[in-house]
Amino acid sequence: MADVEHTIGLLLGTEDDWPRAYEALLRRVGVIGAPDGRSHRVRSERVTIEPFNLRDKPKHELVIDRLAYWYYHPREWLKKIALMDDVYLLNSPFTFQSMEKHAAYCAMIRLGLKVPETVLVPYKNPLDNSRYAYTAARYNQAFDLDKTAAQVGYPMFMKPYDGGAWVGVSKIRNAEELHAAYDASGERLMHLQASVEGYDVFARSLTIGPETMVMKFRPEQPMHARYEVDHGFLGAEQGNEVVTISRLVNAFFRWEFNSCESLVRGTDVYPIDYANACPDVAITSLHYYFPWAMAALVRWTVFCVVTGRRPRLDLDTAAYFRIADSEMSYSEKLGAYRQLADEYFEVDKYEEFCSRYLADVDEIVHDWVSSAEFQSLLRETVRATYPVHEHEKFLGHFGGLIDAWIRDHS
Repeated sequence: MADVEHTIGLLLGTEDDWPRAYEALLRRVGVIGAPDGRSHRVRSERVTIEPFNLRDKPKHELVIDRLAYWYYHPREWLKKIALMDDVYLLNSPFTFQSMEKHAAYCAMIRLGLKVPETVLVPYKNPLDNSRYAYTAARYNQAFDLDKTAAQVGYPMFMKPYDGGAWVGVSKIRNAEELHAAYDASGERLMHLQASVEGYDVFARSLTIGPETMVMKFRPEQPMHARYEVDHGFLGAEQGNEVVTISRLVNAFFRWEFNSCESLVRGTDVYPIDYANACPDVAITSLHYYFPWAMAALVRWTVFCVVTGRRPRLDLDTAAYFRIADSEMSYSEKLGAYRQLADEYFEVDKYEEFCSRYLADVDEIVHDWVSSAEFQSLLRETVRATYPVHEHEKFLGHFGGLIDAWIRDHS
């Protein structure tokens, strides 16, 4: 028995692979020490959706949410437990609107990042709303789509302002493709964003708390092959900038479980997408990097509940804007932003806690990934994801990548 028992809630949608991994690893972590001199055990449970009284007291100290961005009932529960009960949430439900990407673009442009030229265009088709026709007739200005596109320049991308999983994204090379894509957009609100042509590498970074993994991403490949295992694809300066941008976005909006996409051309880093309410952590996507993601998620959530880290619902935007409006150089601003982000994530305190009380997490993850329990999870995930005739092929593919991780971390 531990002196203190903690409960973490998992608010889930269709996923089952990483939640099972997380649950298994928490069990293996068991009882740990803490700076308060007491022993602690952290357990998790899956959250069900049901009526809730606004004065009910939740049993969770922290909730990992993967559902509320799309499903409003649990979102309102998250708002309630954040406002009334100080439950720690990895992604603030009060900045979900910024996870539609538009506000995230605006904020990072305001901070001086190299976001490609971006324009928001009105809906192509009228909304199904009784107020729309009157308002549109009185206030909507006629506009020239070709002239608007000229501000951005070809080639460009048209993509939903609130998109995810690349749905509705089109590369636009000429006026014909522009009008075809806009006509097909219907009632979706779309951005036009300049394409970064001739880029050297596409970097996708996954950040969990104060830990970031930068991975080489190949969007033209099928999902199981998009993350290439390559440990030296970025120079030190560009790699550090990608990490800084990732953590800056998260600290600014109070997101602690998020991914960021950047295009690197020469010495320049162009962030193009960095607001993902449910970043991809599936075994069948991350494969080689999956063990790291689980280790980071365990470390950060355990740190938060055991140390009593308090949620920060307010956004201290003025501190960031002071840096943005200063006479600092771009690199100096990045350094100042990184300092603010590190302070928000309590990096020094976190690293000390992990070295003293969670030093064996990497070994626990290694042993679990090497176990029959993990192999069973991998088989079940592949069977649930791919057609029967491809099971053996993908088991061999993912098994080989996991074996490579085991070898590299032995």
